[in-house]
Amino acid sequence: MVNIKEIDPQSSLWAPFGVQLRRSRRAMGLKQEQLARKIGVHPSYVSFVELAQRPPSEMFATKADEILQTGGTLLLMYWQLKHTALVPGFPEYANYEAGAEKIKLFEINVIPGLLQTRPYATAWEQGNLRRGTVTPKQAAERIEFLLARQNVHNRASPPLLHAVMDESCLRRPIGGRDIMIEQLLHIEQLAEQPNIIIQVAPYSLGEDRPFTRLVHLLTMPGRKMLAYGETEQRGYIDRDAEAVVALADDYDRLVVEAMSQADSVAMIRSVRRDFEWMST
Repeated sequence: MVNIKEIDPQSSLWAPFGVQLRRSRRAMGLKQEQLARKIGVHPSYVSFVELAQRPPSEMFATKADEILQTGGTLLLMYWQLKHTALVPGFPEYANYEAGAEKIKLFEINVIPGLLQTRPYATAWEQGNLRRGTVTPKQAAERIEFLLARQNVHNRASPPLLHAVMDESCLRRPIGGRDIMIEQLLHIEQLAEQPNIIIQVAPYSLGEDRPFTRLVHLLTMPGRKMLAYGETEQRGYIDRDAEAVVALADDYDRLVVEAMSQADSVAMIRSVRRDFEWMST
């Protein structure tokens, strides 16, 4: 009788992935050699991954999901384990975001990630580097992850993206004059796309602004809605229908109180010109 080595899912960082891969493979009635052949890797690769002796590649996780019909579970686990520099909980959100039909965002102090330029994102991470909250490798990983998220704009049927930004997002000089000019011009150009709505919540809203932290609302296929928020320590997804509807109602009120898209773009252009007048 063959002695099959089992692995404790708490024994190492990649052990949970290995355990889930083996369970999914067995549920489909496949041997390691059969799965390896379907994916296009050597059988030893599957064995090493299942025993957490090497991490999987993103390609491996993606193809294993398709073959084992796991509904994206393995790729989700890959993101959660690979992108350890990200806020805990955010990789799971990004997985849902990639397949959403509608994305509604509210941000304070920083341009929403789906609208950021590479220089802006890099400048933001440079601040984290100077504070010592990330390593150079983690900073680079965050930037590439953010840019990969922006592929949602390139889908055959891209989602409706509705971004409401607090006025502070426009005026906070991330990276300095030139980077802000490029970033604000980029937002003006994005606002011309038919599936993107840009609004600014001006300072004049005062206490009538409903949110004090970022809020993301996703409408998934089948009209199911999810909400995402963050504390300083982690992000979290809210699936409770009553709570999500309450956030959606507040978002609708914010949209009514915020500046129209035309007025918002005019403000963005005005702030950009203010930066242009600044000395370098």
